[in-house]
Amino acid sequence: MELRHLRYFVAVVEEQSFTKAAEKLFIAQPPLSRQIQNLENELGIQLFERGSRPLQTTPAGQFFYQHAVKLLSNAEEIKSMTKRVGMVERVVTMGFVGSLLYGLLPRIVYLYRQQQPHLQIQLIEMSTKEQIQALKEGKIDVGFGRLRISDPAIRRVLLREERLMVAVHVSHPLAKHDKGVYLSDIAEENIFLYPANPKPNFSTQMRAMFSEHGLEPKNFKEVREIQLALGLVAAGEGICVVPESANTIRFPHLHYIPVLDDAAVSPIFLAIRNMDESEDIRSLFDCIYQVYDLEAINYDRTVL
Repeated sequence: MELRHLRYFVAVVEEQSFTKAAEKLFIAQPPLSRQIQNLENELGIQLFERGSRPLQTTPAGQFFYQHAVKLLSNAEEIKSMTKRVGMVERVVTMGFVGSLLYGLLPRIVYLYRQQQPHLQIQLIEMSTKEQIQALKEGKIDVGFGRLRISDPAIRRVLLREERLMVAVHVSHPLAKHDKGVYLSDIAEENIFLYPANPKPNFSTQMRAMFSEHGLEPKNFKEVREIQLALGLVAAGEGICVVPESANTIRFPHLHYIPVLDDAAVSPIFLAIRNMDESEDIRSLFDCIYQVYDLEAINYDRTVL
């Protein structure tokens, strides 16, 4: 069985016609019919209901179709990833979630540029979920995100866990708690979450964190982005939970308070293609840990 046999079969199923499938594949109908018959003989089963109009698959044929689509998709992903790894021009494209720009990512990228001047480095903002698909399609080489999204084609490395803070208006009663507050202290507040889309995202992570602590806040409000959320907090409309690095965002009358719960952290992950052990990726890890050393941030170097 070859990939072309799977393509022929999928085309016939989706067009529900040998004639239309042959036109789509730019081949004559008799050879297509013979290829499908050979496939059925190899499998020892009937894939299509004979005489059905439009053409319908048997239960076994439907099962085979679902897995054939997956196999063809995986083959295309492998081709795209391999092409990306084998590019002659040295380009490293990084996907990142926007909130990381308020932390150490700009310093890491700047250092990487200085230490690897021969590389062309490109940055693209995208959600963690979008990064996984972009890696598989060969559109990016590395992704920086905050969500635990697993995929067998992708290797995910936990870089560190960033503490969370609560942003409040300076006149809010919580502003007096400079040493910090617990999630239970803010569960009844109007809480702004961001971003609104696409899911899953940081707002999904925050909802799950409250739920894991047995808390079900009733006054969540989702907004488009972190700047909008903090602007509304500065206007006295509510509060917002943000990563610690976001306290560099300054609005008049905005105050940040640590969240004291042990699990109140937002992880930062680096994602790369499985078995991508190129020198460019190793150099990127070196830059990350050089910055972490300067900031006295703990990390596990054994993940390399």
